Amino acid sequence: MTNNHSIHDMPAVEQRHLMAAMTPLLRQFAGVFDEETIERFLVDSFERLAATSRNPNFLSVFAERFARERLGAMAKVEATTEGKPGVLFLCVHNAGRSQMAAGWLRHIAGDRIDVYTGGSEPSDSLNPVAVEAMAEVGINISEEFPKPWTEEVVKAVDAVISMGCGDVCPIFPGKKYTDWELDDPAGMTLEGVRKVRDELKLRVEGLRDELLATKF
Repeated sequence: MTNNHSIHDMPAVEQRHLMAAMTPLLRQFAGVFDEETIERFLVDSFERLAATSRNPNFLSVFAERFARERLGAMAKVEATTEGKPGVLFLCVHNAGRSQMAAGWLRHIAGDRIDVYTGGSEPSDSLNPVAVEAMAEVGINISEEFPKPWTEEVVKAVDAVISMGCGDVCPIFPGKKYTDWELDDPAGMTLEGVRKVRDELKLRVEGLRDELLATKF
């Protein structure tokens, strides 16, 4: 991450929102990261999301969540003890397949596995049909948001599951890489997305068993 901007470099409205977002992050990561590091991640997360989002009203909220995820991943990488297994689901827009897969894994594995998602070209919003299809099976992904993959997250996981992110998928040594060939839900009817959803469930169940049986 090369961003050196501070909150005070932002317009006045964004400054107020980001200062409010800093408070819970400072509380959560006290003694782990200094204030400068936390601010840098928050501003960088805000700017990355602002590049694609059409929903400025929630940008600071999403930036706080994105920064929390990234800081947590970095803390995991720097930890001296072995943590939970982790997986990163990647697709192009991080709006359909990767979010559905993450929803399934969080649902069936609970907090036993750290689950992340990312996109090579994040969309500005989730695919509403994917959200509807997951809601049919009792899984709410409506509060998720498309975001780019980041290095600290890739370093924190054991497995990277690609679903069509192309040549820009991150390659780091020591990770297990798997490509799942699945149709993109973008533009599909609800019936078509249901088929993708159900196929994802089967694959995610196998992934869960593999992750919990051995930590690569």
